[in-house]
Amino acid sequence: MLTATFICCFTYVISQTKPVIEPKTQDTITKPTIIPLPTDSVFTDKGLKLKVYKKNAHASYYADRFNGKKTADGSRFSNSKYTAAHKKLPFGTRVKVTNEANGKFVIVKITDRGPFVKTREIDLSKRAFMEITKSKGAGAMKVTIETIIE
Repeated sequence: MLTATFICCFTYVISQTKPVIEPKTQDTITKPTIIPLPTDSVFTDKGLKLKVYKKNAHASYYADRFNGKKTADGSRFSNSKYTAAHKKLPFGTRVKVTNEANGKFVIVKITDRGPFVKTREIDLSKRAFMEITKSKGAGAMKVTIETIIE
């Protein structure tokens, strides 16, 4: 008795297609580039309800030696975040701090008490301070402080 065995092999070819990018012409409308903002700060003041807290206030920034130390609200301080220390504002209050010399501003969260110098009103984290300062070598500046009403 003869037994015939047929073995069939099927090969599946999976093609990977890449999207075709057509060259731009002058007639095409380009979409604006969206730049993601850091999650710990807000760079726009549109739609916010602001109340002026103090104009012509003196601002400074934290020294690097405070990195990792506990703040008055119990969180750990980081000079790379957008936070600030104020003598009287409640913890968690968000404030808009505007440099009066150049109009740049940053929004920070109050997490600590201070500054403990009579002539200064607010201590910013180094990142927030450098974001709005006119001169990177400066240690203090005059600012307007506005609280954000939520």
